[in-house]
Amino acid sequence: MKILIAGGAGYIGSTVASACEDAGITPVVLDNLVTGRREFTAGRAFHEGDIADGPLIDRIFAEHPDIEAVVHCAALIVVPDSVADPIGYYRANVAKSLEFVDHLLRNGCTRMVFSSSASIYAAAEDLTVDEDSPLDPQSPYARTKALCEQMFADIAASLPLRVLSLRYFNPIGADPEMRTGLQLRRPSHALGKMIQAQEEGVPFRITGTDYPTRDGSGLRDYVHVWDLAAAHVAALRAFDTLLPPPGTGPAAAPASTVINLGTGTGTTVRELLDAFNSVIDTPVRAVDAPARPGDVAGAYTRSERAGRLLGWRPRYSLTEGIRHSLEWSALREKVLGDPS
Repeated sequence: MKILIAGGAGYIGSTVASACEDAGITPVVLDNLVTGRREFTAGRAFHEGDIADGPLIDRIFAEHPDIEAVVHCAALIVVPDSVADPIGYYRANVAKSLEFVDHLLRNGCTRMVFSSSASIYAAAEDLTVDEDSPLDPQSPYARTKALCEQMFADIAASLPLRVLSLRYFNPIGADPEMRTGLQLRRPSHALGKMIQAQEEGVPFRITGTDYPTRDGSGLRDYVHVWDLAAAHVAALRAFDTLLPPPGTGPAAAPASTVINLGTGTGTTVRELLDAFNSVIDTPVRAVDAPARPGDVAGAYTRSERAGRLLGWRPRYSLTEGIRHSLEWSALREKVLGDPS
């Protein structure tokens, strides 16, 4: 099998590419390198450019007519940035995705695995969600993901597109073989900020301390990025079973569906810091700070749908994710060749 990975030079896309290669699936990478890294495409068929560039998409399919599916990871993802630049986020994540689907259908590619987000949910009082939970995205970033899901579902209802949306919770860690990891030297999420605080010898800022959680800090479902990548491999293999091609399955077979990818365990930011401190020599202390624009209390999945439909369950623990993140952070400049 050969697949196209849009955003395949980024953190998740490049890890998915490695997992696919390990499983005998050949990735073709498309990335505009706005946030992705060329180093993560080494040894792979790589096309630099935008998902909205129709002639480029046509050329990719002309050169790789055996592409059977696309994994769509191309997006801007930083919540506070989306609050500051909603136009840029809607353009990059929604408008360009619409153009991308049009180009895919023109080239006969009808299978899409879409990188969605659990940030679109309205969490229950206990902060758990499943795939049938109501949606209430609280930031422009989250709304772009919800809009894309609805847009793809509308298209799939009348055109041959079939879409499996994987709603990620909070990725941590790196490829266990250290081929790829977070490309940003100063990532904006909690674990990245903890690593930065450790390196600089400064306190870690807990942004938001009055959420309705057991200790007041935000709660997340931290899932190892390699487990996420393995779920994509499982999704590609099960795709036609879950979403049969028109005329081959039951008359009422859906053209789109969603699956949560999380561990089923909620971890607060304070608990994450405790876990972080348990694996380093000199503990990082915390200071309380105001919540960031667009941040929410958080949620974790109570769903077993990924296990039932994909045969997927996370293998790596929170501590292993932290250790792999620390290992990658120490190697990052050597792998990527610059400190920027």
